[in-house]
Amino acid sequence: MATITKEVRSPKPAGEVWALLRDFSAVHDLAKGFVGSTEMEPSGARLVTFANGAQVREWLVSADDGARRLVYAINDSPNFTHYSAAAQVVADGEGCRFVWTVDFLPNAMAPAQDAAMEAGIGAIGRVLGAAR
Repeated sequence: MATITKEVRSPKPAGEVWALLRDFSAVHDLAKGFVGSTEMEPSGARLVTFANGAQVREWLVSADDGARRLVYAINDSPNFTHYSAAAQVVADGEGCRFVWTVDFLPNAMAPAQDAAMEAGIGAIGRVLGAAR
């Protein structure tokens, strides 16, 4: 199984960044420019439309307020047989670190997934005022 982790440091307080991440229905605000829109479905999944028009349906697995950690999965992708992701906000001095990890199969998707995550973490970093 392939694993990719991306991270940015933000000058914003961890609680403020967690509030952005914790709102599962508004990933388009956190990753503005990478995610175009988010639509919550009656099933509880969010339909994410990316800036390039691609869409995925993501399911919330858990949101741990104490650990400031959110986990989600994609269950119906034609490109992945397994996809689970965790994003966590870690207090770091006066600011915080935003850490995003994705585990997936098949391994052959690694170059495309890495490129997508690089674009995503760049967008998140811009929203968070991060220095990379």
